[in-house]
Amino acid sequence: MTRHAKNCTAGAVYTYHEKKRDAQSSGYGTQSQRVGKDSIKDFDCCSLTLQPCREPLVSPEGHIFDKEAIYKYIITKKNEYSRKLKEYERQKKKEQSEVDALAEAEKQSKLNKFLKTEKNIVTEPVKAFISGPSSSKESTVSNMRAGKDKQLPSFWVPSMTPESKTSVASKPDKTIYCPITGSPLKVSTLIPVKFTEINDPDDKKSLIAKTERYKCPVTGDVLSNSIPCAVIRTTGDVVTMECVEKIIKKDWLHPITGDKLSEKDIIPLQRGGTGYATTNEKLKSKQDRPVLQA
Repeated sequence: MTRHAKNCTAGAVYTYHEKKRDAQSSGYGTQSQRVGKDSIKDFDCCSLTLQPCREPLVSPEGHIFDKEAIYKYIITKKNEYSRKLKEYERQKKKEQSEVDALAEAEKQSKLNKFLKTEKNIVTEPVKAFISGPSSSKESTVSNMRAGKDKQLPSFWVPSMTPESKTSVASKPDKTIYCPITGSPLKVSTLIPVKFTEINDPDDKKSLIAKTERYKCPVTGDVLSNSIPCAVIRTTGDVVTMECVEKIIKKDWLHPITGDKLSEKDIIPLQRGGTGYATTNEKLKSKQDRPVLQA
């Protein structure tokens, strides 16, 4: 097979490199790109708004949310549950009314049949003067008799076609789930987070504009996406995992207040990411597009 350079356009072979380059320039095919540091949120940003939190709260799984954003999410989910519950109750009420109407119609039909039978000497009227079944009105095979013309589907109305099925509303789930992990979420499980700011008198920038905003209150290390952190459940202080391993786990005492701690009081904080494979697992973004035909 003839050797083909990457930028050679005079050969008879359409190489994989040329096909990939043409697909990328034309917009066809699956577009994949490695997610960089600028595309990943910071460790102190809300998982919903992706902006720095004004009143940070942490979930039991270690995801940080802004208080206003997560409360709006919970209220929206509760309103959605109320709407679905009303729709479900309305459908159940309609089904019950249909069952009651059917039972009433059956009861009325039995009563009419009984009254009709009481008016005759015999149980069934004798049709002595009718020669054949073809002349009987009841023996007709027409699908338009007995009011069935009102029940025939209207093929020009989508909801009346034979293939149309009525949507059945199921009973909604009252549980509110975390938008990140999908686990049940309650307001009582959200813990206020207390970051320790870096007070530099020479830095006149606002807190949001600073690249180094917070530090560990015990070791003094600057907190960032590249440093694993943890939240102490009892006070909400954010410390480094190095502080947890080397200081807190020695005697399980709070390094600031001196209170007794346990394993469940340490919540590992989920980091936003740095762009390195050792920090994150999913750093590749893919977008499926129409395939470029060779």
